[in-house]
Order: sequence, then structure tokens, then C-alpha cells
Amino acid sequence: MAAPVLLRVSVPRWERVARYAVCLAGIALSLYACHLEREKGRDLHYRAVCDLSERVRCSAAIASSLLKSGFLTNKRSARFNSRSTPEINTSFEVRAFGVKRWGRGFGLLGSIFGKDSVINQPNSVFGLVFYVLQMLLGTTASAVAALVLMMSSLVSVIGSLYLAYILYFVLKEFCIVCVVTYLLNFILFIINYKRLVYLNEAWKRQLSPNKQD
Repeated sequence: MAAPVLLRVSVPRWERVARYAVCLAGIALSLYACHLEREKGRDLHYRAVCDLSERVRCSAAIASSLLKSGFLTNKRSARFNSRSTPEINTSFEVRAFGVKRWGRGFGLLGSIFGKDSVINQPNSVFGLVFYVLQMLLGTTASAVAALVLMMSSLVSVIGSLYLAYILYFVLKEFCIVCVVTYLLNFILFIINYKRLVYLNEAWKRQLSPNKQD
């Protein structure tokens, strides 16, 4: 008996539309995060659109290129200001050190490969690569693509939970861009899971007549 041949399976229209919408939103947020980090590196007083209050600040969680200069500036001011001021500056130094660490390489790659390693990129760069990959692989309905989409999406969800913990419990900040990105990752995970289930059922329906033969 000849080996069964799987016909081409197409994913539902809603899945393609939802994927493109989520990925485009993710790409836009990642590009904005890169822009925010660049502008903050040029001007420490740059105020992002999503910096709404002292606790709700995207720049505190996203921007990391500014921290080296920000850390040194506040360290110097602590030497020359009055006694009441150094406490504020020291607090800023600690928070700056934390953001510098978590804003690049998820706070892990720098410790493994070195702070100056090419792999230790801002988190927004990894997000940009992830969303582009999700969009491109989403154009094919192959089994390999579906598995890669699902596994990479699972990693993004775990990473989102990890960064959400750092954001709330370590940095004690609320970043609108970050939280929306986490939600997009969860939505993509659901979309990829639905795709995997749908393709699995479609392939089973194609193989079932061959089994009867």
C-alpha cells in the first residue's frame, strides 16, 4: 500500500488576521521601546509618552543605555549635596543598577556571556525578532513551523512571567508597554496552541480514509 500523501492544509482566516494584528502591535511596541532607549540615552530628562507618574514609567523598565551616565551623575551629586539629598541619590543608583541589569539580556545573558557580548542586547531587540519570526512562520502551515511557533511562544510566556515578577517585585514599577507586550505574548500562545490543535485534527481527517483502505 502506498504511503499516504497529506494535502495542503490552510489555517482559518481568523487565525491569520489575529496573528498579523498581534505581531504588528508587538513590532510597533518593540520599535518604540528601542526608540525610547535611544532617546533616553541622549537625554536623561527625556519623558516618554507612557511615563504617567512616579510609579508608572516605561523608561524606568525599558531604557538601559542611559544608566551608566545616570549612575555616575547621581553618584557625583551625592558627594556635594546636603545630608538629606544623598539618600535620594543612593536610592536612584540602586534602581538604576537594577534597570541596567534587567533591561538587557533579561538580566541573565550579561552574566553568562558578558555585559559587552553581542548577545546581550536590549530586551526590545529580542521582542522585535520574536514577533517578526512569529509573523513569517505563521505564513506556512507545516508541522515544523507549527512546533517552532508553539515552542518559541511558550518560551515568551515564561519570559513574560519572569519579567513581570522583576517589574513588580524588584523594580517596583508599572510599565504600560511591558504589560501590553506580556498580554500580546499570552494571546500569541493561545493562537499557536489553537493552530497546533487545528492542524493536528486536519491531518487526522486526511489520514483516516487511508487507514480504512
